[in-house]
Amino acid sequence: MPTLLLIGCGKMGGAMLEGWLDQGIAATDITVVEPSTDMAATLAGKYGINAVSGPQDLDDNYAPDVAILAVKPQIMDQVLPPYRKLVAHAPVFLSIAAGRTIASFEAILGADAAVVRAMPNTPASVGRAITVGCPNANVTPTQKKLCDQLLSSVGDVEWVAEEKHMDGVTAVSGSGPAYIFLLAEAMSHAGRLNGLAPELADKLARATVAGAGELLHQSSEPAATLRENVTSPGGTTAAALEVLMGPHGMKELLEKAITAATERSKELAS
Repeated sequence: MPTLLLIGCGKMGGAMLEGWLDQGIAATDITVVEPSTDMAATLAGKYGINAVSGPQDLDDNYAPDVAILAVKPQIMDQVLPPYRKLVAHAPVFLSIAAGRTIASFEAILGADAAVVRAMPNTPASVGRAITVGCPNANVTPTQKKLCDQLLSSVGDVEWVAEEKHMDGVTAVSGSGPAYIFLLAEAMSHAGRLNGLAPELADKLARATVAGAGELLHQSSEPAATLRENVTSPGGTTAAALEVLMGPHGMKELLEKAITAATERSKELAS
């Protein structure tokens, strides 16, 4: 079984930790770095893992197979340098920090470091994430396979060979859950405007978005076919889609939104 060092155990790191344990990775093979000594003690007690408050507590000969970087992107430059000593043991560094480029990790860890940049999304908390990874040239096929296994603990995994695609990934799937939550929010609001009680409008919107998402997940049909299946000519759905698919409708808005998110991802990465 692989030995894992999880640096940071917030919501995403915690979701992945539970996924690894469910996969059968031994708790004793996982070490978590958590600056709060109280939180470290809580994690150790709850999961039976090793928990330390910082890199100074790691043995000089400690050699994990994978070091997972799950701290906030804006503090990565302060957190990462002490872990450069691990490079001599040839682990793979798996980052789930949004917007941090492979080059930014190589600048701190050295050009010889094996680095995978990954972008999961928040449905990881319910095991339904979609994650895209991109390895640098130092990552071996065995290390890539191991990272794929670890990321799959919270959902599906895809890979891109060119890092430039990670900005589009961030815009579509990384930020994407917010678009879906906004859809539910907007549907509920529209239901209230059309006479539904707030509680009923909220329940209908949430259940419809969740149910349609599950149908899309389970079906092999394209989204367009599923849309056509529920649309009768001249019916109520057709009347709504005439607005949503018309000029300045949903398609155009989402194209603009995802382009804006992609450009912002490029800005943050630079």
